Amino acid sequence: MRERLTNWAGNIVFGAERVHRPHSIDEVRETVAASGRLRVLGSGHSFNRLADTDGDLLSLADLPRTVEVAADRASVRVDGGIRYGELATRLAEEGLAVHNMASLPHISVAGAVATATHGSGVRHGNLATAVSGLEIVRADGELVTLTGDAGAVVGLGALGVVTALTLDVVPAFELRQYVYDDLPAAALGDALDEILADGYSVSLFTRWTGPGIDQVWVKRHDPMPAGDWHGARPADGPRHPVPGMPTASCTEQGGVPGPWHTRLPHFRVEFTPSSGEELQSEWHVPRELARAAIEAVGTLGERVASVLQVCEIRTIAADDLWLSPNYERDSLALHFTWIADTEAVLPVVADIERVLAPLAARPHWGKIFTTAPAVLRDLYPRFDDFAALMRRMDPAGTFRNEWLDNLFG
Repeated sequence: MRERLTNWAGNIVFGAERVHRPHSIDEVRETVAASGRLRVLGSGHSFNRLADTDGDLLSLADLPRTVEVAADRASVRVDGGIRYGELATRLAEEGLAVHNMASLPHISVAGAVATATHGSGVRHGNLATAVSGLEIVRADGELVTLTGDAGAVVGLGALGVVTALTLDVVPAFELRQYVYDDLPAAALGDALDEILADGYSVSLFTRWTGPGIDQVWVKRHDPMPAGDWHGARPADGPRHPVPGMPTASCTEQGGVPGPWHTRLPHFRVEFTPSSGEELQSEWHVPRELARAAIEAVGTLGERVASVLQVCEIRTIAADDLWLSPNYERDSLALHFTWIADTEAVLPVVADIERVLAPLAARPHWGKIFTTAPAVLRDLYPRFDDFAALMRRMDPAGTFRNEWLDNLFG
């Protein structure tokens, strides 16, 4: 009987005939070589059909966990099934850290890298920018190693099965996390750049029900001055980004110093942050257009708020990865956590894309968007180069699916 498998949010039911869960690299190679059509399933945190297939799905979750620190302690080699929470714990034991983490430590490293998933901070690149090497099983079962390949890192699972990654690491560090309530709208015009740069990572949370910002989460090395900050009030207790949700799942706030991996994510690894009853979208615009982007979405305030749980606004530094939304430009990201109602959400997604189109907004590959492939091609200067790389590494289309075929032709 076909195994009924869904993504984390439950909005995608995968069409795969079989799901493989190999326990070794040799098993991965054998499975790939015997498959005519195959996609890799990470932690299931994509919200579109990027990972879907009418062939086989392959999960790397049962591979032996690998965390091999290089002799010079500047990099670490990890397996293709490890999640950030697992990696962070092991690195912390070694006195090391990755430079950035996403809001959720529950996502897989390989999946986050393949979709250029974000971290936050004006000086920090997305998670994929830590990658210095990839080990990939090609369609014929051959295992190849790629180093310094800016085209292959954000690979959308289209080049092969990533069985291991080498990540740059840094010495472990401590951070403090502060939350402020009710940032006035005036601050977004007068001090937006200063606000976004005032920490290792800064996130603005809004429900678009008014002109201001509901919460600001600031993660930084040194203590914040006491009192109000740009007109926002210090929170009088723990906060969850979505008002009314239990705060126990959130990482410690109040300026208490702690290890990097207990402050960089918004959510604790030992908690499930939500039940998956949500959809997500995200768009990246050039950071110099940050005010224009916020104002553009603000014109849709009531319409967005009607299907929104919360929106997070953050920054990401530029990189040179071909399919990264942050390719060659410092970016502002607007991340939307929607209610779990695809029919109601999609028209609002289209409206946001319409108002952000003049700002060259690039969508997150693993989230909900409707931007036409021809438009995406114009947004990515190396789009055609990646398509050529994909066809060269996988000429038979073993790792292709309908989603990729629609995107690249």
